[in-house]
Amino acid sequence: MAFIHDDMNLYTTAEKFFIEPNGKSEVLVIDRLSHDITLNVKTVNNQVIPNGVSQLRKVCGILGVIRVTGGNYLVVATHRVFVGYVNQQIVWRLAGFDLLPYHNSLTHLNEVQRSHNETYLEMVRNVLDTPYFYFSYTYDLSHTQQRLHGASKEFMQMGFAERADQRFVWNKHLMGSFLRPDLRQYCLPIILGFVSIHQVNVNGHYFSWILISRRSIYRAGTRLFSRGIDHTGSVSNYVETEQIIEYDGDRVSFVQIRGSIPLFWRQAPNLKYKPAPKIDNAKDHQTACQRHFENQLALYGKQVLVNLIDHRGREEILEKAYRSIVAEVTNEQNVRYEAFDFHTECRKMRWDRLNILIDRLAHEQDEFGVFHIKKDSVVISSQTGVFRTNCIDCLDRTNVVQSMLARRSLQNTLTKLGVLVPGQKIENTYTFETLFRNVWADNADLISTQYSGTGALKTDFTRTGKRTILGALQDGLNSMTRYYKNNFNDGFRQDSIDLFLGNYVVLDGEGITRTSPLVSQKGWKYGTFPSVLLFAVAMFFASSVLPQEYNTENLLFLLFWGSMVGLTGFGIIKYGIEFVDWPKLLPPPKEKVTSSKNF
Repeated sequence: MAFIHDDMNLYTTAEKFFIEPNGKSEVLVIDRLSHDITLNVKTVNNQVIPNGVSQLRKVCGILGVIRVTGGNYLVVATHRVFVGYVNQQIVWRLAGFDLLPYHNSLTHLNEVQRSHNETYLEMVRNVLDTPYFYFSYTYDLSHTQQRLHGASKEFMQMGFAERADQRFVWNKHLMGSFLRPDLRQYCLPIILGFVSIHQVNVNGHYFSWILISRRSIYRAGTRLFSRGIDHTGSVSNYVETEQIIEYDGDRVSFVQIRGSIPLFWRQAPNLKYKPAPKIDNAKDHQTACQRHFENQLALYGKQVLVNLIDHRGREEILEKAYRSIVAEVTNEQNVRYEAFDFHTECRKMRWDRLNILIDRLAHEQDEFGVFHIKKDSVVISSQTGVFRTNCIDCLDRTNVVQSMLARRSLQNTLTKLGVLVPGQKIENTYTFETLFRNVWADNADLISTQYSGTGALKTDFTRTGKRTILGALQDGLNSMTRYYKNNFNDGFRQDSIDLFLGNYVVLDGEGITRTSPLVSQKGWKYGTFPSVLLFAVAMFFASSVLPQEYNTENLLFLLFWGSMVGLTGFGIIKYGIEFVDWPKLLPPPKEKVTSSKNF
């Protein structure tokens, strides 16, 4: 197996980058002019790195190359944080990066192009600053334990970037020019999601408890700009979560998945607190949904679709449509639909009623089992199916239920391994119980931040086991922050993701021979309505505060400006989509989608 180089020296000259792995007799040379990449062997008589290099950097990984208006930039990892060990291999968190230009200056760009170049670079930084990216030089983080064990010897001999599960490699686009057999040790795949590794002592038994969440690159995006399915069968906010126990040489893995409702639907931001979801009846839902489930069945085996959305109100249309399409395209022997109206069942903080759902899923959870492998590589059991959980966002309600399923699996596993005595519950082990709750809440917060821009809601239940007033207040604050970010920040964030993943590629001549998508014209309402509103508010307060006494003229004046505030406010809400931060690189259509309650 070809492991990846970790600590390296990066030398820069006017013409080339020289990347020298510590303790190795080779140097990777990148020509900054021709973009050629060569691997040279150092010899006594052949000094590959010239004297008098202009700059030396310590780097801990090559993430790839990205093209923006000014040309190519080399993206390198500069800092890392130790997370822990999985299967005796170190896992790291990305803690710093750098973008190194191939060009020596930007004199070949005009002023507008320089501005666009900086905007694109800010997009790349925006993605890499997302909490958190993880990697390993010696372990394939993109695969589950079961997939790794089932791989062939030929597969295991491939480079990490080649054999990685491409769904979860976030720098796949960046590594394109490095995907050569001789450069495999220089390609550092990174995953976005969550990794937690803890050494635990329960009843004198020491074991490693690991939680890994892997976010898919397909149909990736932000909360309100990325919903539903595409024609390939990929869904938004798709995350694979694996819980691993390592004890006395045994490894036990339990996998769950989450993903947006596999229909063509939208919920574009429009300044309303909860935009109404709309199903696009013009699209071929059946073919796309069938592709999705065929792919999931091939990857994971049987599926139980746990749908937690409301059965009434705005979400009702999605619940009925999801139920209908599942009945049309799936086989009941392999796919079962389980609807649970979370908000109705758990209203008035009766979250103990979630146990009703877990009891309904218990038989299939026992049937699906876990992947269990012994120290001598003998497989005791394999996981034969997964729970695919969703709510409207696949965040808050989803994480609560996933943590409860993970707890039940963990309870059974620790009992079978002899860590817990018969009849003992995880709840009785105070230290581990607290750790379990907090790690799952941390997982919820990171998965939510990556998609919605804020931490998850309802994490007080995950952390404490009950719903609290303080938790409800924190949810209110997070909800308002989500509202602001989803309406006024997420267009840029969606553009950042599309650029980083290669969904949009900057072309030659952008800003000269071809129009840049960064140049977009706002309609007249964008500037007029807010200006009139601010002026009307100012005049209203002036009319109410300044007069020493009120007469008919002053009251009419006050009434007029109050009416102007109301009318312009109504206009802003009515044309709310005009004021939203809309994606520019691959903008979704703003027109209304044909929708019907009869799917």
